[in-house]
Amino acid sequence: MRESSTGLFVELPEDSNITDLLLATAARTPDLALYARKNGAGWEDVRAADFLAQVTETAKGLIAQGVRPGDAVAVMSGTRYEWTVVDLAIWFAGAVTVPIYETSSPSQVQWILSDSGARIVFAGDGNKAAVVAAGAAAAERSVQVWMLTGGNSTDSLSALAASGTGVTDAELEAVRSSRRLSDTASLVYTSGTTGRPKGCGITHGNFALFAVNVIELLPEMLKRPGARTLMFLPLAHVLARAVQVGCLAAGVTVGHSSGAAALAEDMRTFRPTFLLAVPRVFEKIYAGAEEKAQSAGKGKLFESAAATAVAYSRALDSEARGGRGPSLALRLRHTAFDRLLYPKVRAAFGGQMDIAISGASPLSPQLSHFFRGAGIAVLEGYGLTETTAPASVNTIPLTRVGSVGLPMPGNAVRIAEDGEVLVSGVGVFSGYHRNPDATAAAFSGEWFHTGDIGELDGDGFLTITGRKKDLLVTAGGKNVAPGPLEEKVREHRLVSQVVVVGEGRPFVGALVTLDDEALAAWSRENGVDPAKTPPADHPLVLAQVQEAVDAANATVSRAEQIRRFTVLPQDFSLAGGHVTATLKLRRQAVIADFSAEVEKLYTK
Repeated sequence: MRESSTGLFVELPEDSNITDLLLATAARTPDLALYARKNGAGWEDVRAADFLAQVTETAKGLIAQGVRPGDAVAVMSGTRYEWTVVDLAIWFAGAVTVPIYETSSPSQVQWILSDSGARIVFAGDGNKAAVVAAGAAAAERSVQVWMLTGGNSTDSLSALAASGTGVTDAELEAVRSSRRLSDTASLVYTSGTTGRPKGCGITHGNFALFAVNVIELLPEMLKRPGARTLMFLPLAHVLARAVQVGCLAAGVTVGHSSGAAALAEDMRTFRPTFLLAVPRVFEKIYAGAEEKAQSAGKGKLFESAAATAVAYSRALDSEARGGRGPSLALRLRHTAFDRLLYPKVRAAFGGQMDIAISGASPLSPQLSHFFRGAGIAVLEGYGLTETTAPASVNTIPLTRVGSVGLPMPGNAVRIAEDGEVLVSGVGVFSGYHRNPDATAAAFSGEWFHTGDIGELDGDGFLTITGRKKDLLVTAGGKNVAPGPLEEKVREHRLVSQVVVVGEGRPFVGALVTLDDEALAAWSRENGVDPAKTPPADHPLVLAQVQEAVDAANATVSRAEQIRRFTVLPQDFSLAGGHVTATLKLRRQAVIADFSAEVEKLYTK
């Protein structure tokens, strides 16, 4: 199959916009706990009516400060409740939200402020405000900074709202209702791995049509009574905001977690029913469960339980395709472990979650099968900033583990002659801000060129096999997709990250990093003293990594196999510039910074 599409489930009037979703939810269920704010060790509910009131007051403040429809307003903050308040307030004022990652440098802020034209910026704290000030100074721009923290200070949200008391409801309604589905709601800047970041124009229609259609696509997740989710991904990322708008339309209670470090405790106290996450979260939870079992002397029991979960999930896949489902013996083993061990896995997510969405980078099929077998369906999806994140996704009734599902409602996916994935439909962005040449280069007619390589099966499910720019061509002329190899190696308990190399080289090699937590537990179990021999050089550690490499090599032809690897002494990090805020590898940055280690693979 070369093309797959899904029709729209729900349409919206052209003269509507995102703010209509909040108005509808607040009118329908004013007392609904639309958000929950962290309050000490617990959570404090925010009623839909109260949230709407705070949004409108903040929007009036923006209008009083001179914001007009179509103006750009930037936000530089970590994920928090106040981010959501100002996002909706900006839209109520008819303006355009420009998210800035909280890890951005002054030079990155300089470019975004210059390109977007934003003159008002919301900052998460004093440190972010200082970066904004430095970026604005370098851009020779005068900007007004309002703090998301600070209580009653003169530059706080409450002070901004107070400044808008003279703005009438009629004035607010006039600017709010001036925006249509085709108008830009947000300028989301790409990561800028090549050249300056480009501002992707995401429209009200992109967000709103996703929101009302995903409710019908995933009713088990979004229409469930008492549905609640914990948002920890950066709200500067389009996927997080798209899902948050969907929750707004569905009336799902959303809590905000400050990041991966706080996530485990926040899941325990908030108890989400579903979660939007990245593969690293599932990898860490699996590794943590395995480590606890090993430490308690129950390693063999865990291995058996994990194998049973995977086998059970694979049997469900077979059954869905008309094959044989789980045998009686497998069902009995699964039932036993569902009483003994799987509840402990689910407890790591808070105890009442049974669905998760995984995006941003590929998830190992083995992990996906494990979690589904343990009672949590991990639905993998695919998309880019330019497709308002999800272009395709698996669903509860229609799942193919290892694929990224069927096209989202209103979208179509096509495979070009060279294998590139093309996307068209309601999720595709309007174009790059002030960059018509880049916009023209990204499209063939209505079809957006994703830069990813993929395949469609006979039922229209999409599988991503790599990035066009990441494909390696060895000196022998063999094309190698690094992604599948890296995913397989990462399945090993001790492995954190892998970067496969080999462009123009005689064979394929790899740079490997270790998971510090798993390594510490494994070292205790195996009597290894890291103080005596660095783990990256220890023969027992290297033997474990070789096992992981051998398992990956078994899945490809000899010419594609990893012949040599080196274990780096430290993991890749956001601070080091080697991963993005959503924990995706910056492959070219890694290869550039570790060029000496790459060279050694081919000279020793």
